[in-house]
Amino acid sequence: MRNHYTNTATALYINYFLLGMVNIILASNMSHLTEQWDTDQAGISFIISAIGIGKLLTYALSGVLSDKLGRKPLVIFSALAMGIFLVGTPLSPSYQLAFVFALIAGMGNSAMDASSYPGLSEIFPKSAGSANVLVKAFMSAGAALLPLMILFFSNHNLYFGYAFFVPAAIFLLNFIFLFAVSFPDHRNNKKSKGDNDSVTEKFKSEPSFKKEGLALIVIGFTSTGLFTVSPIWMPSFGQEVVGMTLDRSITLLSYYSIGGLISVIVLSVLLKKFLSPVTVMLIYPIITFISILIILTIKIPIVTSITAFFIGLSTAGIFQLAITVMTELFWKKKGTVTGILATASGLASIVMPLITGLMAKSGNISIIFIFDGLLAVIGFIAACFVYYRYNKITNNKKDEEQPLLRLAD
Repeated sequence: MRNHYTNTATALYINYFLLGMVNIILASNMSHLTEQWDTDQAGISFIISAIGIGKLLTYALSGVLSDKLGRKPLVIFSALAMGIFLVGTPLSPSYQLAFVFALIAGMGNSAMDASSYPGLSEIFPKSAGSANVLVKAFMSAGAALLPLMILFFSNHNLYFGYAFFVPAAIFLLNFIFLFAVSFPDHRNNKKSKGDNDSVTEKFKSEPSFKKEGLALIVIGFTSTGLFTVSPIWMPSFGQEVVGMTLDRSITLLSYYSIGGLISVIVLSVLLKKFLSPVTVMLIYPIITFISILIILTIKIPIVTSITAFFIGLSTAGIFQLAITVMTELFWKKKGTVTGILATASGLASIVMPLITGLMAKSGNISIIFIFDGLLAVIGFIAACFVYYRYNKITNNKKDEEQPLLRLAD
């Protein structure tokens, strides 16, 4: 039977496809923006951190408004905010005004997350996990397309701002389209009383927030840090360390994003049949660390492109998996623990660009990727602890009905 909210879901996925572009658009145009605002690479990284600040400051409010006003008003606002950011940024005559537009983008991002994730869960109640997985797929697809768009405009000697205006135009069209679609009534969501009993049977002993909970928060921070740092500095690394041209260095982001897209597709299959989320959280940081080690030691363009793909593959979806495990272990307070993880993620999206921006002032971009490798090691250690604790406190019985990436309402 056809879902009556298919058009609504399509509009939400379009937003996330465009958000994938927004996430890397400043880093992808770093050379143009530094010249326009008379700043340096560190200055652009601070602008990127402003998006994280806007998101962190409004995340809690967005969640409350999403529950009180419904999903639709916030989704509409998010599309408008992102459009304003994309139009305003390349036209900003000053660094200070660009910072304001970045804050607006962060507000739009938090509104989008707070309304779209629960909205998709309500549109597809029987396959909420799979519906949310597609969010990452659309974001990765958008991030993979943007560098190709930038390359096209560059090869035809066109204004770099067109790369901002194209997604802005699509956001505007989607903004108008969203007024015409309907959302499920979010107030009708009720839990089955039998859910609590089935969940408690999974545990041998009560999960401890001071143990595995804190370890998962660390993973939420490091996973976002890895996902944030690499796309910001990869083009600069390609240019300054590997000796790639500007155009070729930007294509590294496409390889990175394609890796993330493939990761999401593969996880959607393997997690249902072969792997558990805690196992993936253990394996992926190892792949990330090895890839960073290779990118630092073998400075050849083709090798850099391949390792960019594997870095993208091994950093995609870890944050969502952390939410999956956190809400499984602390199921009585899903909203609270999800908010805590989101806060850790928001802090990482602010702190990491600031720290790496200061590192860039030394003139050695390689230091940033050494720092990235350290984040991978910390994430791996935390994942080892979570893996140990998870197997100790659960019955280790394969749960056929567990959704792939369960995000709290």
